[in-house]
Amino acid sequence: MQITLETKPFASLETDALVSYVFEETDPIQGRIAEVDRSAGGLLRKLAKSGELTAKTLEFTLVHSPSGLQAARLLLVGAGKREQFNSATLRKVAGAALRYLKSRSVKNFALLVREGGATEESAQVIAEGALVADFESDKYKTDKKNDKKIDFVSIVGYSDTERAAAEKSLSKGRIIAESQNFTRDLVNEPSNKLTPRILAEKAGAMAKSAGLSVEILDERKIADLKMGALLSVAQGSIEPPRMIVITYNPPSAKPGAPVIGLVGKAVTFDTGGISIKPADGMEKMKYDMAGGATMIGVMRALAALKPNVKVICVVPSTENMPGGHAQKPGDIQTAMSGKTIEVLNTDAEGRLILADGVHYAKQLGATHLIDAATLTGAIVVALAGINVGVFGSDQPFTDKFLASAKATGEKMWQMPIDEDYREFIKGTVADIQNISSGKGGGAITGAMFIKEFTGDTPWIHLDIAGTAWNDDAKPWLAKGPTGVALRTLVNLVMSY
Repeated sequence: MQITLETKPFASLETDALVSYVFEETDPIQGRIAEVDRSAGGLLRKLAKSGELTAKTLEFTLVHSPSGLQAARLLLVGAGKREQFNSATLRKVAGAALRYLKSRSVKNFALLVREGGATEESAQVIAEGALVADFESDKYKTDKKNDKKIDFVSIVGYSDTERAAAEKSLSKGRIIAESQNFTRDLVNEPSNKLTPRILAEKAGAMAKSAGLSVEILDERKIADLKMGALLSVAQGSIEPPRMIVITYNPPSAKPGAPVIGLVGKAVTFDTGGISIKPADGMEKMKYDMAGGATMIGVMRALAALKPNVKVICVVPSTENMPGGHAQKPGDIQTAMSGKTIEVLNTDAEGRLILADGVHYAKQLGATHLIDAATLTGAIVVALAGINVGVFGSDQPFTDKFLASAKATGEKMWQMPIDEDYREFIKGTVADIQNISSGKGGGAITGAMFIKEFTGDTPWIHLDIAGTAWNDDAKPWLAKGPTGVALRTLVNLVMSY
């Protein structure tokens, strides 16, 4: 899909649809919408007075063949209260408009930004919203509606003097959105099409094409490095594990900048192992590699955006299967760090592979760590599918991360990680155990387990179990994988 900036007057644009957004207020026909209304002969004010144009968030008003406009249609999208409007809302407006028009076989449209809205940030978020909204989870359907496709989007309302800077931001938005969709495409793959080996191949191909350094550790190298926690999860499957390492080395590193270590859980299918999951809903466990896919997508974006900070991405990948060689509840494993683990539940496997992942990232030189994982059902109980659970060992680092989340419109909520919770995973026959002994706080104890392997290194854990997959389509987003946290992570790295 092509996205461009257009500086022509909106009334003269020959397009399938002219789109803009209206605010929920006493008189919604103000500013540029008043200009559109004058061009349309006062039609919009009549619709507002009749109650048909409400401007409630993401409500649509579609007008065919509007007089005074060259556009075949005029679509107004509700943007809610003006005082609550921000870039996150604009991103959703762009995405919702695209999906609404796409479902009606529209091929192209122009989005008119409101007065004062022709900023660099607006160009970026409109591009992000449109491109992310255009993703569909129907790759394997044979009866796709191929005629329903948006080919071209133009962003209107910028002057010639504003255009150059806005085009750079639009390009940045495209890079981020396409990387988010790359992540979503990985997450959407069924486990028979995406084993650990295939994930490693795809990650390696992306890294090489993007100019990133890549190393894929096979099962022999993993064993040589004594990554016992990763191997313990992998031993039940005929599919061998992989440890994916992708490195971005900046052309000129900023003095004093940290080395960011991004670690992502990539269990390409999770049955729960011997502690097997219920059959109902198990098919969704193909998405248990979403954390790893997110980190790989972040690296794709960073390769193009070129921040002045080194980033090391470590993705441990395996299946968790109940085979004859599978680990059993009660087994004791030794992680790469030398710490021993009593495995009380084989379905708490993500924290095991992350234990070796974060330790290896530290060995490779990471000074600050962030891991992302579909780790616990407990985080869904706590935060539903709305917020990502954020756990941090270093408050200034965590605050900086949360500021990036706010800037990019991703909802995240900091969870407690007090030392009192460490008692919950204190081992009786090993150093630690992989679940608590029925004391609650499952999301917290999962985070505390990973923290055991981070030492004094500033570290953030993202539990994305409730937010990495949409069970129901949103007006601005298809059902399925979301690519959550990618925008925040890119923003964080770029902020250095």
